[in-house]
Amino acid sequence: PLQDLEFVQFHPTGIYGAGCLITEGSRGEGGILRNSEGERFMERYAPTAKDLASRDVVSRSMTMEIREGRGVGPLKDHIYLHLNHLPPEVLKERLPGISETAAIFAGVDVTKEPIPVLPTVHYNMGGIPTNYHGEVVTIKGNDPDAVVPGLMAAGEAACASVHGANRLGANSLLDIVVFGRACANRIAEINKPGEKLKPLPKDAGEKTIGWLDKLRNSNGSLPTSQVRLNMQRIMQNNAAVFRTQSTLEEGCQLIDKAWDSFHDVQVKDRSLIWNSDLIETLELENLLINACITMHSAEARKESRGAHAREDFS
Repeated sequence: PLQDLEFVQFHPTGIYGAGCLITEGSRGEGGILRNSEGERFMERYAPTAKDLASRDVVSRSMTMEIREGRGVGPLKDHIYLHLNHLPPEVLKERLPGISETAAIFAGVDVTKEPIPVLPTVHYNMGGIPTNYHGEVVTIKGNDPDAVVPGLMAAGEAACASVHGANRLGANSLLDIVVFGRACANRIAEINKPGEKLKPLPKDAGEKTIGWLDKLRNSNGSLPTSQVRLNMQRIMQNNAAVFRTQSTLEEGCQLIDKAWDSFHDVQVKDRSLIWNSDLIETLELENLLINACITMHSAEARKESRGAHAREDFS
């Protein structure tokens, strides 16, 4: 079971194409966001806070600039973060690691060039529904909180709903500490040392091995990377920071087609040792499942709430 997957928190400055985050401290030290016209556009959206506005405000402003044709790059699909006007000694002292990160993942020298950035998925408020013990719950008949015996979840994977529709900073660590401990306490409470487990069925694991072999021997026409890139573009264009009924309806159709295209995926490496092609294909299946649920959940929620911002609902 999954719940609340439409609530996705975005970080405004992820490196374009890589997803690695550039700390918000970079803007705190004087970093400036500029569009393709060289304009410091945050002055229009947040005249007082400017580039220091909150994550959701900056992310939405960047998205609006891109959607209105003022994005940078060949596809006009990202924004520039300028640190090159800051003294190199300030970058070295106040933002250690930023120069190295930008050089490795964006190929830029921050003392001379801007960093290409894009609002990037940072945290999922939704996940596997649990109770306050960390036990996974599901709908069973008229009971919406039926416990799934022996299955626990904690942290970002779980949805104990303590974050509501938009997590506050530092609360993810608090979440995993509190509910990780709650899981341990619950396990100690309901299990006894030396207690016997139910015997496994004779065909235990065969279904999983069959699924693995089916993907390993996939002989379609689409490389994993092509299906993944298509999925990423659909989610970025149709279910990112700003959402409307029309973009979400279109997104539902496109992401369903992307899921269908996965059945035509191609895995070239058939080996069982260090098979990154197979691992990426396995991960892609999980990503597509989550993407489909996120898109359809966002379309179904006819309101703006927390991180789920609909332009057609205030």
